[in-house]
Amino acid sequence: MNDDQLLRYSRHILLDDLGIEGQQRLLASHALIIGAGGLGSPVALYLGTAGVGTITIVDDDTVDLTNLQRQIAHDVARIGQPKAGSAAQSIAAINPDVRVVALNERADAKRLAELVAEADVVLDCSDNFATRHAVNAACVLHRKPLVSGAAIGFDGQISVYDSRDAANPCYACIFPSDTAFEEVRCATMGVFAPLVGIIGSMQAAEALRLLTGVGTSLAGRLQMLDARAMEWTEIRLARAPGCRVCGDINLR
Repeated sequence: MNDDQLLRYSRHILLDDLGIEGQQRLLASHALIIGAGGLGSPVALYLGTAGVGTITIVDDDTVDLTNLQRQIAHDVARIGQPKAGSAAQSIAAINPDVRVVALNERADAKRLAELVAEADVVLDCSDNFATRHAVNAACVLHRKPLVSGAAIGFDGQISVYDSRDAANPCYACIFPSDTAFEEVRCATMGVFAPLVGIIGSMQAAEALRLLTGVGTSLAGRLQMLDARAMEWTEIRLARAPGCRVCGDINLR
């Protein structure tokens, strides 16, 4: 770590739980972010400011005026530009030392398997169940911790699905792919602007703690926020033995 880095990350280094060793782990880490919208914006910015060495951002959408109410990684000048590239510019403006790989694409299962294999932690900031299930399957396959967040209206949720411990559930244990869920989108339901900031910031915190080994992650716990009353509810999650994705994890 050079002198500029020691100064930039001094407030992390001052934390006994992190210190120089923890910061060096971050500098050597690779985070994969799926989605550069409401959740992906604070995730990308906080991982960038914290000094995660390599950040890959995947999003096939472009910046729209309606995004700017909550997607803080973008601005008016970038309307019409790819979101992944816009988020990369915002990270570079704060911390040019971070290597950002901006992928303007919608990753299918094969592509996700390739991207997840290269990452140390994966953050699902997408807005649809199909993508979430595909990301989860890739994370289980490669035993990579997944930080999953969701936000719609005034309701948010966050959890960590970490298949490195076979006792932990995966996303499909809690939300099976063959179960009918009503797909709701911001375009039709709306979303309270600070809500994605709250959930996204928590996703970034979980990722940083996973990368540095600080504290205990949210694996096995689902936290849900009602932003109308600003009340949190937590439920314990158990692995589903018959899960089609991770049910045979001990046999792999």
